[in-house]
Amino acid sequence: MSDAPYQFFYADLVHREHLTPSMIRVTLGGDGVNRMATAGRDQRIKLFLPQPGQRAPVMPDTQESNWYDTWRALDPDVRGVMRSYTVRELRREPAELIIDFAIHGSLGPASRWVRTAEPGSRVGVLAPVEEENAGYDFRPPKDTDWILLTGDESALPAIAGILAALPPSQPTRVWLELRNTADRQELPTKADAEIVWLTGEGATADAIRGTELPHGTPYAWVAGESSTVRAVRRHLVGERGFDRRKVKFTGYWRKGASEDELLARDEDA
Repeated sequence: MSDAPYQFFYADLVHREHLTPSMIRVTLGGDGVNRMATAGRDQRIKLFLPQPGQRAPVMPDTQESNWYDTWRALDPDVRGVMRSYTVRELRREPAELIIDFAIHGSLGPASRWVRTAEPGSRVGVLAPVEEENAGYDFRPPKDTDWILLTGDESALPAIAGILAALPPSQPTRVWLELRNTADRQELPTKADAEIVWLTGEGATADAIRGTELPHGTPYAWVAGESSTVRAVRRHLVGERGFDRRKVKFTGYWRKGASEDELLARDEDA
């Protein structure tokens, strides 16, 4: 067995609730959740959803680090539908895994599942069993004076986790781009955080461009739709002079391309 700090396990739907019009919170339980660990912040996991007619998803029969190749080799019409999500919270008593689903329409398999799944519905999970793992990206250096965070609905659970983990009084500037103002959430934090809520696709880069930023050494975490992420990164590095090594940027999704289409082409968002 590989020494990679990840394991496959099954989890069952315990509870589902609408947080906002575009966000559904899911609580998952099961014996496997007891083994799971998380670094907090923007911890990523893989969910495997059942195909229509399946009671449980088909997952790779391996714990080896080459699990992805094993999954890709399975029949696409049979294998579990794989999606990446951020851990919103990992509880211990009882052991529960909390995940927030950003939903847009009902055509995608994840949106269909989260809208229709009943308590007891089973999913597969690939998750870390050690707190230190490669599945999270928010790692500000010790010399960081202030933090910049940007994202859209897809990045909102990760930003919520980051804000909750920040130390008291940490200077932080946040831009969150939503399609609907009704999707705003309370974001508890001990940091000295200024949060700007935006509406309008691609509004983030222009909003930052028109803002005076704090002095000192910044660390930026930028996620969401890939073209917006690129525009923000170009502005921070090219126009603001941020050290590119201190700008973590991740495309969570790409406009006009489904995750299945990107997987078929071996591309990232």
